[in-house]
Amino acid sequence: MANLKSLVKDTAIYGLSSIVGRFLNYLMVPLYTYTLKSCADYGIYNDIYAQTALLMVLLTFGMETTFFRFMNKEEGDKMRVYSTALMMVGGVCLTFAALVLLFITPIASVLDYPNHKWYVGMMFVTVAQDAFQAIPFAYLRYKHRPIKFASLKLLFIFMSVTLNVVAYWLMPQINPEWQIHIGYAFAINLLCTTIISFCLISELVGFKWQFDSQKCKQMLSYSWPLLVLGIAGILNQVAGQILLPRILDSEEGRHQLGIYGACIKIAMIMALITQAFRFAYEPIVFGSAKDKNSKELYAKSMKFFVIFTLLAFLCVMGYIDIFKYLVGDKFREGLGIVPIVMMAEIFMGIYFNLSFWYKLIDKTIYGAWFSLAGCAVLFGVNVIFIPQIGYWACAWGGLAGYGTAMVLSYIVGQKQNPIPYPIKNIATYFFLAIFLAVLMHFHKVNFNLDGLGALPFNTMCIVLFVVHIIRYDLPLSSLPIIGKKFKKTK
Repeated sequence: MANLKSLVKDTAIYGLSSIVGRFLNYLMVPLYTYTLKSCADYGIYNDIYAQTALLMVLLTFGMETTFFRFMNKEEGDKMRVYSTALMMVGGVCLTFAALVLLFITPIASVLDYPNHKWYVGMMFVTVAQDAFQAIPFAYLRYKHRPIKFASLKLLFIFMSVTLNVVAYWLMPQINPEWQIHIGYAFAINLLCTTIISFCLISELVGFKWQFDSQKCKQMLSYSWPLLVLGIAGILNQVAGQILLPRILDSEEGRHQLGIYGACIKIAMIMALITQAFRFAYEPIVFGSAKDKNSKELYAKSMKFFVIFTLLAFLCVMGYIDIFKYLVGDKFREGLGIVPIVMMAEIFMGIYFNLSFWYKLIDKTIYGAWFSLAGCAVLFGVNVIFIPQIGYWACAWGGLAGYGTAMVLSYIVGQKQNPIPYPIKNIATYFFLAIFLAVLMHFHKVNFNLDGLGALPFNTMCIVLFVVHIIRYDLPLSSLPIIGKKFKKTK
């Protein structure tokens, strides 16, 4: 129970930074989509960011999770593990950044951006810094220092938002001749990331830097399947965005990618919840692996993760006619993909929760196979259907890919390291959430309601879901503050 309370507390802090940060990042979506001249410009932004997301996985090569595993099982000098991880990731990132700057022209040509080579250069140097920062940030999580972790994440967001508002809104007001282009976003990201690197200096001093070659071999042996898993996992997220402008004609592909990239931002509340949960969950799971009640913790965590992500799903679906104003008019034709992408994110979160069985028994190769299977399904859907249905194939491909990995992980996990997940309870919540979402849609269509006209009925559906949660899994008396008042009134 103490671990569960710690999970809730840390998730709240990590979640606060993620929620505030993601909310402020949402401001960038209307800022870009209302000010950029075309969907294709925003498509360039999404394409390059999708590539850097893949590079982030390659440059960290599973070392975050490996770091937690070795720090918790190491009996000797734990700082030797930390410094070895820093030197491994730092060496790879420094080499990568140097090669990018040296060969920027041919790299940009290969990526189909010969006229925007410094867009590519700035973002690739930025991702090299981000990858190195992953280890100091993991160290903060290991030391249970969520306040500093959250503060630095929020500092980055506040700087980025402020500079973007200046570049895309304030300067055009001051100077009508100011030229708006997407390159400012890449330059601002590089500047802000560099400042955060300096803020992490205190996590890089005060101990003896030493490279343990034997420990390096052990860590790489543990991490390489995680790298394969990570590549497959991130491809499940970004493969569609990378493939879309390359399967279709470049200009049409970037136009569709701009629409897709804008609309999936509305669905990214799921990524927000999953990320906050992961930041708190990983250190606790590895730290409590030997506890006799650890499996009960995993089962409860899974149930409440599903409950609250489905609640978020219903809220977004219920108020989609408000959320749609996050994107400019020319991007709103893609709003239909939002529920598909959100459900895909829920599947990804469930898969993440399920993944700990093979991490805890040091059989990470299973995760690689599951993710590769999901990735193969995603690629198949995208390659076959993008020419016919465009960005819709990206949405359905993500759902099919995550669903495949999730089902495989559950089936094999229950044989290798069974955990008593409350499957019937979880399935009930899924069916209820989907039923209510469909009911909201048909109510709006059948009564030909505009956005505001549908809100009262949609709100009632969301309240029904909350009532079900309170009735069966989270009674008011169990809540920290409300529970005390609830008991007093009895």
